Amino acid sequence: MALFKKRTVGKPGEWYYCLVHKKVEEGPECPAKDRFGPYTTREEAQHAMDTARERNLEWENDPKWHDRTDETPGGP
Repeated sequence: MALFKKRTVGKPGEWYYCLVHKKVEEGPECPAKDRFGPYTTREEAQHAMDTARERNLEWENDPKWHDRTDETPGGP
């Protein structure tokens, strides 16, 4: 018999999006490596993948985050 139960960290009222099960969870059910969050509302968690996609596009198109290459005009 185990003395200590392994618990996933989180509180009721915090919402997560599980990347494995592709579902919204209140107070995490899955390990942290498999989820996005916490979010303050269920609706925010439901749109987690859209939010991630938008942020990735912003980052990919942000000139501050791209190093110059030899092919870039003005490069070495």
